[in-house]
Amino acid sequence: MSSSLRLLLILHNHQPIGNFDGVFEQAYQDSYLPFLDVFEPYESLRIALHTSGSLMEWLDANHPEYVNRLAALVAAGRLEIIGGAYYEPILTMIPPRDRVGQITSYTKWLNQRLGADVQGMWMPERVWEQSLTSDLATAGIRYTVLDDFHFKNAGWSEDQLHGYYTTENEGKLLSVLPGSERLRYTIPFAEPHETIDYLRGIAEAQSNAIVAFGDDGEKLGTWPDTHTHVYENGWLRRFFDALVENGDWLHVTTPSEALASVAPLGKIYIPEASYREMTEWSLPAKQQERFEEVKHQYAGENLWEPVTPFVRGGFWRNFKVKYPETDEMYSRMMMVSQRLEELREAGEQSPLLDEAQTELYRGQCNCSYWHGAFGGVYLPHLRNAIYQHLIAAENLLDEYQGRGVEAEGWVELDAADYNLDGRQEIRLASNRLVALAAPARGGSLYELDVRSICHNLLATLARRPEAYHRKVLAGPTENNSDMSSIHDRVVFKQEGLDKEVVYDSYLRKSLVDHFFDLDVSLDAITTGEYREQGDFVSGQFDAKLRRSPDRMQLMMSRDGHVDGSPIRLTKGITLEKGGSELEVAYLIEGLPNDQPFHFGVEFNFAGLPAGADDRYFHQGDGQSIGQLGERLDRMDIERLHLTDEWLGIDCGLSVDRPTSIWTFPVATVSQSEGGFELVHQSVVLLPHWILQADEQGRWSVKIRLSIDTSMAEERRNESKEPLAVGSGQ
Repeated sequence: MSSSLRLLLILHNHQPIGNFDGVFEQAYQDSYLPFLDVFEPYESLRIALHTSGSLMEWLDANHPEYVNRLAALVAAGRLEIIGGAYYEPILTMIPPRDRVGQITSYTKWLNQRLGADVQGMWMPERVWEQSLTSDLATAGIRYTVLDDFHFKNAGWSEDQLHGYYTTENEGKLLSVLPGSERLRYTIPFAEPHETIDYLRGIAEAQSNAIVAFGDDGEKLGTWPDTHTHVYENGWLRRFFDALVENGDWLHVTTPSEALASVAPLGKIYIPEASYREMTEWSLPAKQQERFEEVKHQYAGENLWEPVTPFVRGGFWRNFKVKYPETDEMYSRMMMVSQRLEELREAGEQSPLLDEAQTELYRGQCNCSYWHGAFGGVYLPHLRNAIYQHLIAAENLLDEYQGRGVEAEGWVELDAADYNLDGRQEIRLASNRLVALAAPARGGSLYELDVRSICHNLLATLARRPEAYHRKVLAGPTENNSDMSSIHDRVVFKQEGLDKEVVYDSYLRKSLVDHFFDLDVSLDAITTGEYREQGDFVSGQFDAKLRRSPDRMQLMMSRDGHVDGSPIRLTKGITLEKGGSELEVAYLIEGLPNDQPFHFGVEFNFAGLPAGADDRYFHQGDGQSIGQLGERLDRMDIERLHLTDEWLGIDCGLSVDRPTSIWTFPVATVSQSEGGFELVHQSVVLLPHWILQADEQGRWSVKIRLSIDTSMAEERRNESKEPLAVGSGQ
């Protein structure tokens, strides 16, 4: 054959910050290690590999021999190491300063550890906006890989994508390679000859063609059923054999070699995009359902393929709207990044600031900021890990300024638009706690950081509609476990999930104020099938700040209605100097005193999982009265505690009026690579009273929320090591 083709095999290996150690190890044994074992003997093949920094650090700590083998392949010229942002953030989500910082710091690590001359970078989730070009170039990157879908969005056709292009922003240049969607579906799901035949057709039609395959290395062994297919059944060896057998025209090489040998096909400016499935997942659930319906309709009429290049789904950034909890993480990350930048701009330099920067970068890892075929934001341990690193970064910044967790007690109270919604939020903070309240959103607490263990007790997630819930409600009739793409699998990891699909009408936070019917049941409360008599759950509150040297107080008030009756509800949140307890005082005024009312205050606690005997309720004596996932209906009590011995925390709720308390778990039905599953998100404590106003139409109660981490701190003292921060496993 006179024509030749360069094939670029680019693997992307990644495990997110906060994933369980066993998941890392399993992926290593199922995918990363066996791939290397099969690849090494094929000396004529040259490939490229990107390994995210979170995974690479784990590999270097747990399997340095594997990293040494990578270094040897680099030295032999058989492996090109592709760099990227250190901890795999979506670049459009973080400030330019952090984009450049993440990329350059990882390039330096890869050069020092592997001897790699890093020329290209992996674009996390291929989320692209044209302005990234200049940041990548500033960070020393010459090329990146996007999907052919990106290029087709710009109007390019399939036959124009067998090479690479140059793009530009602010006068800075970058080469962009289109990754083949066709190859993403044939590798490894089709027999090798199908890939060879496809590439042969391209080689015959175009001289000096370049075709890039860029996709997850986990699909070669870690994705469901692929280890048996790829290794035990020999797919990978057959694939490599086929590449070698066709070596007279099919040259398996590296991106840098291809770019040095072949001129670009031209210039291009690429619209914002990600891979095709991601753009669909970012749509609101209703629109995603409609998108799927139209796609199936057009496919049935043989119209989908010709219109696909002109059809786009949603915008990645709108995941922060689809999941407000994601926006809370993002906003928290931006708070830390801005604070660190202000210190840097002032010329401050310190190892503590360098450590804080690393913790910030870890808190930017993308996986828990979105959701698609993988668990993402629905996985509590990933959300908890993000907050763990962001809180750790803030602790380090405070330590640098002499205000660390172990420093002399302090307290402060501030107001700003902390969650970037155009409205002011309130921040109550001491060296032990950070509480963020949203007066415009029901006066709720939406974040509560326990600084000594770097844990946000309000890293919750509400139950909301998802497009795939239609499959759940239809039941496991479409269940399959064949070698289809992970995007097409319908697998139920447990029975009865259709009965668990419940939706919340508000975010699961704390200090959420309810007025119920007098006879409402716990069953109705847990399923949301009750009537909300008041308008306080998500209503606008007015806020006043009261400051004194040793004590800070936030007062929030709202004039609203309960079942048609106008009332005024005021709640004050007080935090003392060095304090780890919130005092919450409620005053309700204007109540008709000739009728009873049913009032409740909802608290949610995240990262304290259900189903373990060392995570339990007690009434102040330490004696378990049930695991944290149990539903309780306690009457006439003044105290209830939640203890998580693994995390080393005890959260106590006490009231100055005897109360009834309901507890129940909040669990979501969500999708992951393994199938549909029920995931525990938070524990609800809901003290509630049948109240009767006094002669002045008033009623009040005082609630104390105490946070005790002495268990964790005693373990730290015994081990004489830094406090181990947990992810609420």
